[in-house]
Amino acid sequence: MTLEQQLEGVASVVIAGHVRPDGDCVGSTLAVYNYIKIYAPDIRVDLMLEPIPNIFKFLKNADQIDSEYTSREVYDLFISLDCGDTGRLGRAVSYFNEAKRTMCIDHHMSNQSFADVNYIVPDASSTCELVYDLMDESKITPEIAECLYVGMVHDTGVFQYSCTSSKTMNIAGKLMDKGIPFSKIVDQTYYQKTYEQNRILGKALVDSKLYLEGRCIVSTVTAADMKEYQVLPKHLDGIVQQLRNTKGVEVAIFIYENEDGSYKISMRSSEYVDVATLLMKYGGGGHKRAAGATMQEPAEQIVPMLVADVEKQLDSKI
Repeated sequence: MTLEQQLEGVASVVIAGHVRPDGDCVGSTLAVYNYIKIYAPDIRVDLMLEPIPNIFKFLKNADQIDSEYTSREVYDLFISLDCGDTGRLGRAVSYFNEAKRTMCIDHHMSNQSFADVNYIVPDASSTCELVYDLMDESKITPEIAECLYVGMVHDTGVFQYSCTSSKTMNIAGKLMDKGIPFSKIVDQTYYQKTYEQNRILGKALVDSKLYLEGRCIVSTVTAADMKEYQVLPKHLDGIVQQLRNTKGVEVAIFIYENEDGSYKISMRSSEYVDVATLLMKYGGGGHKRAAGATMQEPAEQIVPMLVADVEKQLDSKI
């Protein structure tokens, strides 16, 4: 399967990713958008995403993203990227439901192949890696390569997570050969944080607690905390990974409060615990070593529930 094959006979395309777009979501959607704009100029293509983090706005055509979902068109093809189910499409789901044909490109193990055409590879490092597979490598411009590299960097933790394979590294090398500023991309989109982000990270670390004899670490950030430290949910990326970096920790749990009073759960594990399976119990999902969910219970109830689930897996595997 190639992207060109999926575009045959298509006059209009809408591209979308998951709510609260991260690097892989932004990178994969913009890569496909730019590819179509260049090599299928007769096709009308629109990109619908919630507002993206400022660190990704340097990517080509990031200013063309429609975050207001203004189009009323019924599209020939809907392309979903980096999204495990229709519920995660947010407001873009209306375009999915009305589209004449739908396609899903994703690497989440919890994905149930919800589109007409599905390219789901749970072992892939990122959706950007899969998008690379579907493109003609000779047609990947430096601008498209930047989009793909951003996604791969962010979903692999700069190529350190277990999802990183030799294929991942080979693709990254080919993208680097396109002449992209790869070191700058890593530094400015992954490592650099604002003063406010560093302060909320510090609070999350100071307020964290160890459970299960130090094998599990948990931290919670409330809506009041975010207001006090002048940050938004999109500024909390990286906190859960920093928690997991604690020596002796197998599982990190980071919880933050949404505007509606629900809680977003992010979990990371090192070696033993399948956090995707654990969070599927609560309507979430993701990957074995990195997963998320949204829960309605108060944080003081969520923490013991999740810690108990972690303990069960640890007791069965260690």
